[in-house]
Amino acid sequence: MAKVPNVFTAAPPAALTAASGLVGGYGVARWSGRRELGGAVLAVAGAGAAAQWRRSAGAGTAAALTGLYVAAFGGSHPLAKRIGAWPSVFAVTGVVAGGAPGAPARAHPPTKAGAG
Repeated sequence: MAKVPNVFTAAPPAALTAASGLVGGYGVARWSGRRELGGAVLAVAGAGAAAQWRRSAGAGTAAALTGLYVAAFGGSHPLAKRIGAWPSVFAVTGVVAGGAPGAPARAHPPTKAGAG
């Protein structure tokens, strides 16, 4: 019988974490009127996604995807002047979420020292 994963304790995919940070960060900043709160949401989600990417694909891939995340945040500002704020946020979120699943997973995840 196949083991069914516990969806209540399993971590969400890193792409979802990153997307939540970009969309949620902008939403919090916009609706609260406090940019620093939105920045906190962006930073926490970005750190969480980076940790997930590092565990699943290694440090190099995590650095590249974290760079994409930061570049997307920065690029959303000039893009917003051309197409509007929400369309810009959704566009860059699509780029980050679309790029993240393509990250190569490690063949064998690292094991803890002394395990097995």
